[in-house]
Amino acid sequence: MVFYFTGTGNSLYVAKQIEDTPISIPQAIHRKELDFSDESIGIVAPIYGHEVPPMVRDFMKKAAFHTDYFYMILTYGNRHGGAAELAKRLCDECGIDVQYINILWMVDNWLPSFDMDEQKRIDKKVEEQIAAIRADLSARKVKTAPVTDADRAAHQEYRSRIEQMPPDVFQHFIKVGDGCIGCGLCERVCPSGSLRVTGGKAVPIPGRCQTCLACVHACPQKAIGLAVPEKNPNARYRSEHISLNEIIAANHQA
Repeated sequence: MVFYFTGTGNSLYVAKQIEDTPISIPQAIHRKELDFSDESIGIVAPIYGHEVPPMVRDFMKKAAFHTDYFYMILTYGNRHGGAAELAKRLCDECGIDVQYINILWMVDNWLPSFDMDEQKRIDKKVEEQIAAIRADLSARKVKTAPVTDADRAAHQEYRSRIEQMPPDVFQHFIKVGDGCIGCGLCERVCPSGSLRVTGGKAVPIPGRCQTCLACVHACPQKAIGLAVPEKNPNARYRSEHISLNEIIAANHQA
């Protein structure tokens, strides 16, 4: 049993390499019963600010996992900032006995810092990384990816910057421009129901945004952008292995 959270397909692609039918966290979190049992249970998710998205954190806190082998695979694009150690701390807070936590270097889709055209040209040896992780899981390896003092310092630097910002800054991060045609695609790829088409135009709804940027990357008109400058406003990304319909199925909140 594998659960996943995805904005642009990276983590979904990884989850599908582990199990044919992984379960979407944005869909599963709404179940009345969050009690899961299996020989192994895993979570595949991206890290934002070196930690899992808020929805993944909430899911882990609410759910009960009955297994002898619990694992987490964390996808990242630049600095992981000690993500494995932070995930171990989260598991401890949730009362989850975790056996394996690893990180996986992939395309970084954070538009303020990275040009998607450049990112897609970097060979990050994704398939080799996935093969090594699959071998570990098959062998039921017990491991937490190593974390250095430099990694911890990177996370502290990030936290220091965030503490200087308004607490709800990321809830006002998405901006809709005049090019919006009201197609509603942003609604369907958003995992938290944070956009709605009103009066023929998409309108952000602050409060639950995960800052996954799925809406920005998926907008066919490039009408959805950010409240801060982007590295390349003309470049967008979705995993070449994942279809738009798969993103919609994973995230759409009916």
